[in-house]
Amino acid sequence: MTPILSNNYFVNFNEDAYRKLNLFISEDKPSTIFVLVDENTNFHCLPILLQELETEAEIEIIEIEAGEVNKNLDTCSGLWHALTELGADRKSLMINLGGGVITDLGGFVASTFKRGISFVNIPTTLLSMVDASVGGKTGVDLGVLKNQIGLFSDPKMVLIDSRYLETISDRELRSGLAEIIKYGITYDLNLWHEIHNFEQINISAINNLIHRSIEIKNEVVTKDPKEKGLRKILNFGHTLGHAIESYFLESEDKESLTHGEAIAIGMITEAFISQKLLNFPSAHLKSIKETILRIYKKAEIDVLDYEGIIALLIHDKKNVGGQVNFVLLSNFEQYKLDCKVEKALLIDALNYYNA
Repeated sequence: MTPILSNNYFVNFNEDAYRKLNLFISEDKPSTIFVLVDENTNFHCLPILLQELETEAEIEIIEIEAGEVNKNLDTCSGLWHALTELGADRKSLMINLGGGVITDLGGFVASTFKRGISFVNIPTTLLSMVDASVGGKTGVDLGVLKNQIGLFSDPKMVLIDSRYLETISDRELRSGLAEIIKYGITYDLNLWHEIHNFEQINISAINNLIHRSIEIKNEVVTKDPKEKGLRKILNFGHTLGHAIESYFLESEDKESLTHGEAIAIGMITEAFISQKLLNFPSAHLKSIKETILRIYKKAEIDVLDYEGIIALLIHDKKNVGGQVNFVLLSNFEQYKLDCKVEKALLIDALNYYNA
């Protein structure tokens, strides 16, 4: 697959990606290579990476616990201490091998350690491949509030190896599909048609969708790197979706949702709001709901949960002056930014999902 240039680095694919990584290491000559993993990628993915690496540099493996709940400043502090104790210096290289938690957190840790050391991202889930691979966003959660602490910082390169998708569960594969659905609805109708007609999800069927999704996100973020305008379309489904994800994460009596499951709910509810405010075609709304509910198990959102979900909206990063801003659609590939939505309509949208 053709490499994709994003700002000052390339997203490289499969066998060619490791050749580029080994060339970079031989030229940059890092003092030490630190590979950040969680317990899952340590077991399933690290052997693949180590088999492909060609270097005489010392390699240190640092493992953290898996899961969004560990994407916080406490974990960062532990990693900064570990790097210090292991003798990391400004010529060290960090390779982040994992899903979005690992690449977001690892990029943030590397970018702030000694005012910044080089890092390479190797996303191992579908979600992190199509969402976290470009854009330069790094960061961690503040409590249950997602991505409140962070900065823009580019890796030296990103490697996409579809073999890693064979190590994740079907649920995680579906989670990543939500971001591809978003790209299809907001930017490239051909993607939407392909997913809409999916009989079943398998790795071979989505390989080309990964490349196209990264192309789309790259086109958007290179035009609007700091989210002043166009890049906001990437937030479709994420305003209510993030609030729902955070609410389920902090609720002791609810099973946490994956990011993609929450964003899928967000896309249904925000398409409903779009229909009410911008006359988004009812047939498209029906198609979105039917397609998403065919792919994702319906979550149980009680009416008593509504107030808690809506309360979390005030903390969304896209807000300005305390006003919640939505990205809404007037049609497929046609959007309106910074839309204001009344509480009553938010409740109607949640009721529509439940109906």
